Amino acid sequence: MGTQQDILYLKEAVELARQGVEKGAGGPFGCVIVKEGQVIGKGCNRVTSSNDPTAHAEVVAIRDACQKLGDYQLTGCDVYTSCEPCPMCLGALYWARPRRVVYASTRDEAAGAGFDDAFIYREINLSIAERKIPFDYLALTEAVALFGLWKENGNKKLY
Repeated sequence: MGTQQDILYLKEAVELARQGVEKGAGGPFGCVIVKEGQVIGKGCNRVTSSNDPTAHAEVVAIRDACQKLGDYQLTGCDVYTSCEPCPMCLGALYWARPRRVVYASTRDEAAGAGFDDAFIYREINLSIAERKIPFDYLALTEAVALFGLWKENGNKKLY
């Protein structure tokens, strides 16, 4: 149900993904971020070329767009991505607060190519004790005290 403009931006995201694969940057994922009809952020997956597991196309594009905007929010922006965002990118997108996200392929289609995030979705819903990676809680009063410092800080920006 997208517009012709949506299709053009999605095709740009797909082209970024193709270029990334051809250059050996990482997986077949691309993303563009648009505000008021202008592309303000771009990214392709760079996980393997940068040795950074967070360098997914959406995260790269969010970082690019936020730098250009001089803001940590994507207010009024539309995100076009070649594939349905993984759990990490989904979280990053919610923190960035764009107007909407449009994607061109599904997580099930990505799973068919070996990019299966289903285990992460399952892990998120488990109790900490049931997760495959152990998470050990070691309470430090100094860490909790930081929340008080934050609350008292008159120069903070909420996000």
